[in-house]
Amino acid sequence: MFKHALFGAVALTAGALSAQSEPFTFVALGDAPYGKPEEVFAPFETLIATVNARKPAFTIHVGDTKSGSTPCDDAMLDAQLGFLNSFAPAAVYTPGDNEWTDCHRPKAGGFDPLERLDYIRRTYFIDPSTSFGTDPITLESQAVVMADRFATYVENTRFAHEGVHFIQAHVVGSNNNLEARDQKAAMEFFARDAANVAWLSDSFDQAIAADAAAVVLSIHADMFEFDFGPAWAPEGFLRHSGFINFAGVLTEKAAAFDKPVLLIFGDSHKFRVFRPFPKAAPKMTALEVFGSADMHAVEVTVTPDDPAVFGMTPILNPALDGQG
Repeated sequence: MFKHALFGAVALTAGALSAQSEPFTFVALGDAPYGKPEEVFAPFETLIATVNARKPAFTIHVGDTKSGSTPCDDAMLDAQLGFLNSFAPAAVYTPGDNEWTDCHRPKAGGFDPLERLDYIRRTYFIDPSTSFGTDPITLESQAVVMADRFATYVENTRFAHEGVHFIQAHVVGSNNNLEARDQKAAMEFFARDAANVAWLSDSFDQAIAADAAAVVLSIHADMFEFDFGPAWAPEGFLRHSGFINFAGVLTEKAAAFDKPVLLIFGDSHKFRVFRPFPKAAPKMTALEVFGSADMHAVEVTVTPDDPAVFGMTPILNPALDGQG
């Protein structure tokens, strides 16, 4: 069994905590299920059942509920919504690029990406103040909290649990939809990037004011991409312009918070734990979840009054016969 106890980045004093803060677990996963429904839906249902049997406080899906080469039609998106609502007791979700950004691909059906994004917002987030799952939890949505400027962004949500603040921000792969040759895509990116930065900043300010024990931020995009380009260098790794603004604000706010921060993301399908900003934000740890063929999940143990705060244990999918 794998297990990561995070001593370097999060083995740090969590600060003053409420006596009500109790240890708990949640589950993180993403980039699944990929493939033809008749081949991957059943194994994904097995994974959901395995997750539910662990009785987490909630589950976080970091996006890419389908592959980039499967149809983006209503039936597929509706099926994925059904999966989100089968997690017990609750699930939160931030969209990935395969659900909308990459839907223009012929194999995905040649859809208008912005129309697909609108469909997700209209059907997945009918009530943005309520999570997914069999027993939903209450969320704060940017569309409500910042309705004067960002009423569109129903998918950006946050909540607190046992003194830990959780933030979901809509940051996706495919360079965060910043496509210089597509004016509509670029305009969408700049508007959403502004919303994400405002949401991130306000949410960290809220965590600081509340003296939160830690912050957990969930996005879809792999902003680091170890497997592409030159060798990865700490503090200088962002090779795609669609992430620079968001990452800059993230490091600034995480440093100001000065307590453990866990960044959860997917996109590249490689389970790993590392320190993304060892100089700019030394108390931040990054967790990339499993994905694609490795249809597994990660259980995160949170002990708010313990200096280590976070620990990770993979949840292997029994339907994959130990593979992955």
